[in-house]
Amino acid sequence: MSTGSRNIWEAWARSVAPLVRVNTGEPCPDPAATATRLAQAGLADQYMVYEAEGGVWHFAAGSAVSVTADSTAITAQSGGRTWTSRTDRKPLTAFAAALSALRDAGDVGRHFYGWAAFELAHLLHADAATAGDQPLLHALIPSVEVTLTGDRTVVRAVDEAWARKVADLLAKPPAGRTALDEPTPERAEDVIATGTAAYGRAVSRAEDVIATGTAAYGRAVSRTVGDIHAGLLEKAVVSRKVPLPAEPRPDFPATYLAGRRANTPARSYLMDLGGYRAAGFSPETVLEVGAEGGVSTQPLAGTRARGADPAENERRRAELLSDPKEIHEHAVSVRLAWDEMAAVCRPGSVAVEEFMTVRPRGSVQHLASRVTGRLRPDRGPWDAFASLFPAITATGVSKRDALQALARHEDGPRGLYGGAVFRGSTDGDLDAALVLRTLIGAGDEAWLRAGAGVTAQSSPEREIEETCEKLRSVAPYLRFAAD
Repeated sequence: MSTGSRNIWEAWARSVAPLVRVNTGEPCPDPAATATRLAQAGLADQYMVYEAEGGVWHFAAGSAVSVTADSTAITAQSGGRTWTSRTDRKPLTAFAAALSALRDAGDVGRHFYGWAAFELAHLLHADAATAGDQPLLHALIPSVEVTLTGDRTVVRAVDEAWARKVADLLAKPPAGRTALDEPTPERAEDVIATGTAAYGRAVSRAEDVIATGTAAYGRAVSRTVGDIHAGLLEKAVVSRKVPLPAEPRPDFPATYLAGRRANTPARSYLMDLGGYRAAGFSPETVLEVGAEGGVSTQPLAGTRARGADPAENERRRAELLSDPKEIHEHAVSVRLAWDEMAAVCRPGSVAVEEFMTVRPRGSVQHLASRVTGRLRPDRGPWDAFASLFPAITATGVSKRDALQALARHEDGPRGLYGGAVFRGSTDGDLDAALVLRTLIGAGDEAWLRAGAGVTAQSSPEREIEETCEKLRSVAPYLRFAAD
């Protein structure tokens, strides 16, 4: 980092107000609903709800302090001022330098919330020209942060005014019924039996939604299989975009609440941040880094549907564990995750845990493994992020060749899909969720997207069905402003 860039970020960091007000309250009986109610309150023009491991929900809001990077420039804002610097095609390096300045300025333990677009991958691993000119990274340093757990509620704010706004909202009882009150248990038959008209409409609408674009997707799968047989790559995770009608508009908070009740995610998130809106139920993490240097990633690859019948789910589980195509797809993903971890971890520290465990994730079940290690002394969380991003289970093998294949065969840039939503701290923690099973919005548009791992053994019919299975984790729970 040049001296000029260092001075810019030092000046920016000094202008960021610390979270000096800390209040601890009673435990929250329904953290998902409470966090979403805070999001709906309109406290600021940017917010994120992030469900971390262990049933902990975080809500963060603000507008004055942020960092945004694209392939050529990075911009930081604070208190009405703006700082800008070149990135020289290394936006992640510049982004990490800006955030590390907060620590150097003494704001230890400060959290930030943000996202990384999938196209960042082209700068890290493939063709820089394919990255485009849109923002690739965005982070919010909140003015207020609320942590909701089973034993307490903690509010941190920059001043008493922010703390009071949140305290008043937390003290106010919920107004009327919410999407969380809707009967959405795991068994779809039980839901239908309640006679809930809204659910019936949602299921019917969902099946219409997920059928969009299947023929074009089948052709993309066939072309990718041809590339694999030609020796251009080993695997690519080809996805399809499912646009939603302009009217009625999707209600992101209500969709999040309804979908979270029916899903079993590794992480979940609800946000309006840096130009994207999202309500998602991530099946896996891109990486988890602790302040002491422990790091892990959680590749999921290999899929079967999961429904209402336990016996049928068990049959599909056994089928998944014995299917050569699914096992091969998973094994190559774990192998590459190992290599990417080894590039930044201490020699001998990388290990595979929970190998080929079957994890339920909403409407599907996956083969899952966890790869762990310890960062080398000269490597930090963003070095690990650079090595592991994007998740191998959202790209393919080799990552470079898969990215080139996706640029050829997919319908335009992915944006947030296949990227990451993250929460980190100036202490060195970084928790990044893979953006899958997500309702995404930008401007006046909203869409879903789903993909499947294409290998030499793939058939268009099976990969189409796999995308439909995954879309059923979100589509039936879409809620609209007119509902």
